[in-house]
Amino acid sequence: MFFPIGDDNIQGGYKPILSYTFLGLNVLVFIYQITKSLEQIRFMHSEYGIIPLEISEGEDLFTLLTSMFLHGDLMHLGGNMLFLWIFADNIEAIIGTAFFGLYYILGGLFAAVVHVYIDPMSTIPTIGASGAISAVMGTYLVMFPKSRIKMIFLLMFRRPFFISAILFLGLWFGQQLLSGIGTVGATEESGGVAWWAHIGGFVYGVGAGFLFKKLYGSRYSYTA
Repeated sequence: MFFPIGDDNIQGGYKPILSYTFLGLNVLVFIYQITKSLEQIRFMHSEYGIIPLEISEGEDLFTLLTSMFLHGDLMHLGGNMLFLWIFADNIEAIIGTAFFGLYYILGGLFAAVVHVYIDPMSTIPTIGASGAISAVMGTYLVMFPKSRIKMIFLLMFRRPFFISAILFLGLWFGQQLLSGIGTVGATEESGGVAWWAHIGGFVYGVGAGFLFKKLYGSRYSYTA
């Protein structure tokens, strides 16, 4: 399995304060979550996760926000936080801390709304930061397409290698899109993954990326 472990960084710019703050909050919530019983964890997920049917009826709209900070297990958390750590700092370095916070939250909300729109009758709670992080990845694709993503191959003890962001993120989005299309018409999301939240977040991120590139395109350069 190929695994990203880093990227080229931006010279100067704003410090990634909120990128790491969001990462820390997700970790802290997960630590709190695992101190609870299985029944309590399930209650947290149903109480603070997105249930599309309830959102469709205008109920529990606060879960569109709270769901972004809950995760199902360590692998779910670890994968999301790795991608947040790799891709968010360059964006915050360019657009600034305050603007990054608004952009990140709106990305998560947009992703959640797309998820609800695709399956409005679902009663399965949806949790995770992946919608907002997908937005970050979409923006990164537009703003830093030539940035190098450092990869390792987990099944072989070999030195890390680099691929371009446009290749890595393009392949990632293609997988999400194919998986999402495969769930259309199904009664529930297959495999427990909210593919359309990923797709929606990424599309939002691409749109934001074009805006940011127009506004801030002259501000940045890469450093390995």
